[in-house]
Order: sequence, then structure tokens, then C-alpha cells
Amino acid sequence: MNAITVGRALSVLAIVFLAFDTAIKLTGASVVEETLGALGYPQNLGFTIGVVELVCLVLYAVPRTAVLGAILLTALFGGGIATHIRVGSPLFTHILFGVYLGLFVWGGLYLRSAHLRELVPLTR
Repeated sequence: MNAITVGRALSVLAIVFLAFDTAIKLTGASVVEETLGALGYPQNLGFTIGVVELVCLVLYAVPRTAVLGAILLTALFGGGIATHIRVGSPLFTHILFGVYLGLFVWGGLYLRSAHLRELVPLTR
């Protein structure tokens, strides 16, 4: 299995997970309202966050705009990380979850994009 195949697999896993996450926000699932309330946010923000996440996800899924999408998704994950730090969530399961997602998003993009590997070489 080559790096491009692994990169595509990581990207697909990230896209599938984030598509599910976006869908539950856009459909107004009760778990979203409950979680937002527990985190100190207005419960009606789920749809708005879902729209932002959907835009970032579409940008990431389209090869021409994938880097922009990855940057915006990283910002979204950073907001989640900051929220979980603020409320004192567990480190490995909640606070670092955005880091794990970021590794899938950027790892997948890095492995499938020769241009990105040229721009940011890990070895010389």
C-alpha cells in the first residue's frame, strides 16, 4: 500500500466522521442541544455550527480547496479543544480529540498531496 492510498483512507475516515457530526448538528439532534448546554453554549447554536462545519468539510473534500478546508477545520477543532479545556473535560478523551481529528485531516492530506509534501518536507 502506498502513501497516496493511506492518505486517501485517512481523509475518507475523517470526512465520514465529520459528515456524521455535521448531520446530527443540522438535523437538530437532542444530543447536540444537551451537549452545547453542558458546555455553556446556547442550545440553539447547533445548526449554525453545523453549517460552518459543512462548509469547511466541503472545502476539505474538494482537492483544489483541500488545504483551505484543512486550515479551517483546524480552527474549528481548536475551538473545541479550547471549550473542553475551559470546562475541565478529561484530557485524552475530550481535550485531545480535536488533535486526533487534526492528525487524520492533515495526515491524510499530506500523504495524498505531492504539492504539500514539497512545501513541507519532513526530511531533506
